[in-house]
Amino acid sequence: SAQAYDDATGPNSRLAAAELAWISADGGTITIIDKTDGRNTPHFTRINDRIYLNHNSKGLISLRWDGTDEKEHLKLTGIKTYGSSDVYGGDHEHAALPSAEEGWRENNTASRPSKVKISPDGTHALAKINNDIYSVVIPKLGKTPSISLAKADKAAFPADKLTIMGGEFPAWSGNSKTIHWSLGASHFMYDLNDAKRFNDSVAAAAKLDKAIEDAKKESDSTDTKDSKEKKDKKTAVFKAKELKVEVAYKRHIPNGTTVLLGGRIITMNGKEVIENGDILIENNRIQHVGPSGSFSIPSNAKVIDVSGKTLTPGFVDTHAHMWPAWGVHKNQVWNYSANLAYGVTTTRDPQTATTDVLTYADMVEAGMMHGPRVYSTGPGVGFWSYKIESLDHAKEVLKQYSEYYNTKSIKMYIVGNRQQRQWVIMASKELGLMPTTEGALDFKHNMANLMDGYPGHEHSFPIYPIYEDVVKTVAESKMAVTPTLLVSYGGPWAENYFYSRENPYHDKKLQYFTPYEELARKSRRRPGWFMDEEHVFKKHAEFMKDLAEADGIGGVGSHGQLQGLGYHWELWAVASGGMDNHDALKVATIKGCEALGLDEDLGSLEVGKIADIVVMDDNPLDDLRHTNTITLVVKNGVVYDADTLDEIAPVAKKAKSFPWQTVKPENLPGVKD
Repeated sequence: SAQAYDDATGPNSRLAAAELAWISADGGTITIIDKTDGRNTPHFTRINDRIYLNHNSKGLISLRWDGTDEKEHLKLTGIKTYGSSDVYGGDHEHAALPSAEEGWRENNTASRPSKVKISPDGTHALAKINNDIYSVVIPKLGKTPSISLAKADKAAFPADKLTIMGGEFPAWSGNSKTIHWSLGASHFMYDLNDAKRFNDSVAAAAKLDKAIEDAKKESDSTDTKDSKEKKDKKTAVFKAKELKVEVAYKRHIPNGTTVLLGGRIITMNGKEVIENGDILIENNRIQHVGPSGSFSIPSNAKVIDVSGKTLTPGFVDTHAHMWPAWGVHKNQVWNYSANLAYGVTTTRDPQTATTDVLTYADMVEAGMMHGPRVYSTGPGVGFWSYKIESLDHAKEVLKQYSEYYNTKSIKMYIVGNRQQRQWVIMASKELGLMPTTEGALDFKHNMANLMDGYPGHEHSFPIYPIYEDVVKTVAESKMAVTPTLLVSYGGPWAENYFYSRENPYHDKKLQYFTPYEELARKSRRRPGWFMDEEHVFKKHAEFMKDLAEADGIGGVGSHGQLQGLGYHWELWAVASGGMDNHDALKVATIKGCEALGLDEDLGSLEVGKIADIVVMDDNPLDDLRHTNTITLVVKNGVVYDADTLDEIAPVAKKAKSFPWQTVKPENLPGVKD
């Protein structure tokens, strides 16, 4: 419902009470049909007046308008992937754990469709299985047909695999002759009749080639090289028509000049600290940085006095799950605002689960909403979706990301055995993608990925202690490690340490940027208190200290556990193994940018770089917990009040408010602070 959508604090609305209903096109009373009960995607045909739906396990079904007489029409399955066990359903992280024996059982079940739709004339069905789209004839049988599309050209009934690189949002044309889908900003149209004519001609040509080859076999003059070339020749594949949709928006760049005057500047240019310095920002880039009085202040500049305060580059979250509403987009995302208010100016989500993030990221870049830079890998190249069969197949899969999603990076999520993982990194290099990997609580797997050249590692290594040989190898390989200690491997999560020792619920700033339901759910009734010596995050942090001292690349990744403040918890946890405060700030800034390949433009306060700056009341070199004394955040040259996200410079502008930010009446019933 609209209310559930408005109230949702995460990617999905509450569906516990979801119902199927209809209303006249002329308006009027809503008529309830039935509970959804695993049924979705209602659609219709011209052959009868039944409602057709997709069911999670039953496949294509239909029912009457009063909710009765449910009939099953078609069950479809797809390939068996490396980890497509039904034991854990969509809980891929836990299915991936080596300790989950059922999740790794040899006899994995075949993938099931996420969507099945009957054609308007009732003769065919389309299906989206994993990330591919298929069409299949619906046979008329006495019982519900069950068809495997693992090899569509060899299916029990006429079927076709329509996609080469994958697709989303499949739909029928009104005449049942064309299937439409999209991928990124491209619209695809697959004409079933054209495809049949093409495939028939290919089959006829293959039959003729075979007859000629058979005839040649009877002659001793057969050229073996020619035979090999014939054997290696690829079969032609019908391709859908593609229409690229281009909607251009200008990237938001502020217009104006701002000077930050008289602060302590931790530049991240080596160990440089300017005790009393100024920064000149023109539009969105730093034009001057140096000791106070080292450059002339333009007459048109807006001057902000930051005397006594400490300035660092904007913070970088290299593992940020900031999942906004999926499907229908919202015009403001509280997750984004919370992170920006806490000084996070650049993020990378290494597993978004959907492609919605791509358009949200565009909205931020166009200045339509507040937020940090939203980089991502897009949906993970995961074991639950793919069975990589060759290097060429890996390239086909990854073209989704290089050509259509334009993510610049991918998440290789335990996609298969070592050969398959090597195909993925080889394809990544060829297509200009930077892959990162899932830790998966398997040290041998982690080291194999390192040896194969993967440049990124998510989550901590699952052992302790880690000795000098591994530290040096990781440092010299330049594999970027983001340990996500708030969800520590091998012991209590570090977030439990902070929840049980801090008081986030009564944090006024957190209350301002977090919906009540979200904050209360996470902080009012919380299990999980552990003695200090039970926690493992400080042990993992010792490796991060050693890695920093060996000039390796580390990142701070809050894992989306607590938007905004959670970043600081993670930073403090990363430094808890004895890391020098300056090294910790390096990991939070320039090293994080190195991990993402953004250090040419971001990560340090130097002339020519983009103006991303955090202004703090207190000095984090004295106490790292002072990172949470932020008064101003500068992102892309825009200066924000860190307590409200009101824009201060170069142009003053009030931030849009969220519904919960209004003052509650004193006589309102309910929980009081």
